[in-house]
Amino acid sequence: MDMDGTLVDTEPYWIAAEYAIAERFGATWSEEQAMELVGNALIESARLVKVGMGLPHEPEEIVEMLLDGVVEQVEREVPWRPGARELLTDLFEQGVPCALVTMSYARFVGPILQELPEGTFKVIVTGDMVRNGKPHPEPYLTAAAALGVAAEDTIAVEDSNTGARSAEAAGCTVLVIENHVPVAPGERRVFRDTLEGMTYADLAGL
Repeated sequence: MDMDGTLVDTEPYWIAAEYAIAERFGATWSEEQAMELVGNALIESARLVKVGMGLPHEPEEIVEMLLDGVVEQVEREVPWRPGARELLTDLFEQGVPCALVTMSYARFVGPILQELPEGTFKVIVTGDMVRNGKPHPEPYLTAAAALGVAAEDTIAVEDSNTGARSAEAAGCTVLVIENHVPVAPGERRVFRDTLEGMTYADLAGL
């Protein structure tokens, strides 16, 4: 399962962090530019911020500035998406092994995982663990391998084109729950409006 926009609605936190950086350095930023970053690997988002804001900083520095802003917000409140925690609880109780596949870094994931029962995710793949971020298939292939299953036998839950492309390229069936950006149809993509009320049985039916 993806995290940003899927498990938790942190996209507004990222956007707020981007605007804070723009204000700090006297740069300009727009909602359209912010939407271009949704689902990207953090380092790629940082490169776009660097160019878009005309910053002299290296992308790695910009990643840390973004993380500082978002971690501060998520430590105050974790904005769960409707039905996400309930679905995870059902999967856990049914003994279904789950993986968190996010392009966020480990220090951002920590505060969110603290609010879930230990063992909810058997495997966690973060953006600082892979060489190639989404939309490359490596994150989902890494997660499937760690779970000991073929990617073709898994369901990925995503909210962005970037994430859906990554999961689809890995061979997963992709359950798409659109949030901040529209997602294009695809051969291995199934669309639903919400995770609210969804159970293991519903996923098995896909």
